[in-house]
Amino acid sequence: MNVLIFGASGMVGQGVLRESLAAPDVESVTVVGRSPLALENPRLHQQIWPDLMAEERIATLPDNADACFFCLGVSSAGMTEAQYSRLTYDLTLDIASALVKKNPAMTFIYVSGAGTDSSEQGKSMWARVKGRTENALLKLGFANVFLLRPGVIQPLHGAQSKTRSYRILYTVMAPLLPLLRKGFPDSVLSTQIIGNAMLNAVRQGYPKAILETADIARLGR
Repeated sequence: MNVLIFGASGMVGQGVLRESLAAPDVESVTVVGRSPLALENPRLHQQIWPDLMAEERIATLPDNADACFFCLGVSSAGMTEAQYSRLTYDLTLDIASALVKKNPAMTFIYVSGAGTDSSEQGKSMWARVKGRTENALLKLGFANVFLLRPGVIQPLHGAQSKTRSYRILYTVMAPLLPLLRKGFPDSVLSTQIIGNAMLNAVRQGYPKAILETADIARLGR
C-alpha cells in the first residue's frame, strides 16, 4: 500500500510513521508537515507546507495513496470554540474534501480522542468540535472512514508529544504505563499498537467506523 500521513511529527503520527516504514507491504509513505523530519528512508517522501490551510497544496499530493492517516491535532486550552474549530474541523475537512475528489477509493483514518461527543450537543467544547468533525468525515464519500478515539497512550521508540504539558505528564507516568498496559491491555494503548491498528484497518477493515480504546487495542494486536 501507499500511505499519506498528516501530523507525523506528533506522538501518534510518529508511531504510525515508524510502523509504516517497518511494514513490508507499505511501498511508499508521504508525510505532510510544516517542517521537515530528521529522518531518511528510501520509501519516505516529505512535503513541507508552511501553511496547512493553503488549498493549492492539495494538487501536489500523490494520486495513488491507498490510505490517509490524519494525526494532526491541537490542544483546545485557551482557545475559543471558533478558533479550535478552525484548526480542527475546518482544516481537517478542507484536506479530506480535496482528497476524496482525488481518490474516493482511499481509506481515511482520523485520530480523534476518547470522550468525543457524536451528538455535538455536550458541554465539552473540544468534544463537540471533534464530534462534528467525525460526523462530517463519515459523509464525505470515502470508501472507508475509521475514527480512532484513543485515551491513555504509552509513547514507545522515542515518540514524544509536541505539547509540553503532555510531555511532562508522560515523563511522570512513564514507570506506571507499562504496568497499566499489562493489567489493562484493552484500556491503555501504545504508539506502536495505534500505528499497527491504522495499518490493519486498511488491510482488513473493521466492523464499525468509530474505534474506542478496546477496538484499537484488538485491531493493533
